[in-house]
Amino acid sequence: MSVILFETKRLTCRPLSAADTDEMYGVYSDADAMRWVDDGQPIARGACAQWVEVTLRNYASRGYGMSVLVSRQTQTVVGFCGLVHPDSQPEAEIKYALYRQFWGLGLATEAVVAMLDYGRHKLQLHEIIATVAPENVASRRVLLKAGMQAVADRHNPDGSLTNVFKWPSSQLASDRP
Repeated sequence: MSVILFETKRLTCRPLSAADTDEMYGVYSDADAMRWVDDGQPIARGACAQWVEVTLRNYASRGYGMSVLVSRQTQTVVGFCGLVHPDSQPEAEIKYALYRQFWGLGLATEAVVAMLDYGRHKLQLHEIIATVAPENVASRRVLLKAGMQAVADRHNPDGSLTNVFKWPSSQLASDRP
């Protein structure tokens, strides 16, 4: 049995492994799912393999990275969620993506809330951020439901805008009444 990072009512979260490359490609090769990620283009299989390698290095150096979300009911992969440091930024940033057939079921919010809780209680992180395109209403809603707060706008080199959300540990769902 593999290591379990956390479980929720409907999900099990476990560390990413090289064996998950095809599943990651399944999610990140979906053009609609990737329209809000990086340059808005699907990610090639080779890039997913590199992402897995980076994640394994992050687990070795930081103790965390991207993780796999598995349905507790069906034992199938539904997507990915994790804490990363893009471009070596100092703050941990929460990232998530689900297979399209699992959108709209509340699984992203469930995963984000649990990952924030994991970051606080298991990893002792005191601040976690998220970035989202202003037009990505669904992700903005997920972050707000998870207790994150919109705190700033980041101006990108290409002229676009990114909303920055922050999660101070006092905003953790399990810490709220």
